[in-house]
Amino acid sequence: MAVYPEGKPCWADAMFSDVEGAKTFYGDVLGWTFGESSSEYGNYTQAYADGKAVAAVVPPMPGQEGHSAWCLYFASPDAAATARKIRDNGGEVLMEPMQVGDFGTMALAREPSGAVFGVWQPGVHKGFEATAVPGAYCWAEVFTREPEKPDAFFPAVFPLTAQQIEDEAVDFRIFSVGEDAVLGRMKMTDDFPPEVPSFINVYFTVEDVDAAVAKAAEHGGILRFGPMDSPFGRFAALSDPQGASFAVIDIETTQGELPKLTDVS
Repeated sequence: MAVYPEGKPCWADAMFSDVEGAKTFYGDVLGWTFGESSSEYGNYTQAYADGKAVAAVVPPMPGQEGHSAWCLYFASPDAAATARKIRDNGGEVLMEPMQVGDFGTMALAREPSGAVFGVWQPGVHKGFEATAVPGAYCWAEVFTREPEKPDAFFPAVFPLTAQQIEDEAVDFRIFSVGEDAVLGRMKMTDDFPPEVPSFINVYFTVEDVDAAVAKAAEHGGILRFGPMDSPFGRFAALSDPQGASFAVIDIETTQGELPKLTDVS
């Protein structure tokens, strides 16, 4: 499959203290099946939707136990060069670029307002084998109280252009690679508890949001927002039983007109 263009989200994974519990939860909510865990790479286990690799789960490395969270990886042709750009633009490199066999090279970083993300320079593992189909990744948004920080950071590190939604009720920006919208940025409101740090919320596609929410609740997941209709689809924000936030969206069920966008120089 083709390599993802620089700056486009290309993979997502999460650490879970209870990997089997995570497999049960996401298997039921998103319909995932799972490959063999790779003992050579810390029992990294790929998740599949209809036979296509769409994400991965992994137990924490010793000393890294704690709150589970989804990590979104952005494609880079040169992870070392991207790491330098991250530092030069006020970000923090949490894990230096590290080659993972012949799969590719990964790095972990934090943007200046605090959201953690990954960088992936592909080898034989190009990234998502499917997107925007049931069970697969579809979209992501940076939630932050300091929008000016990611607004400056992401286009400086990756070749992204930006557009602002014209809406006085919400501060929302869309970043694109060429003509392809790849990332949203939402200013967090007072609805978020003050202890919630900046984070990137990952959206997975489902056929029926309400059914996915019900299945999540059966397994101990928590509904955080929605379900709600929008011009982009019907969606809901959830937390899994181990605390990882994510969202589900039915992109076929849309309501309302698309918002007006203003180019940001």
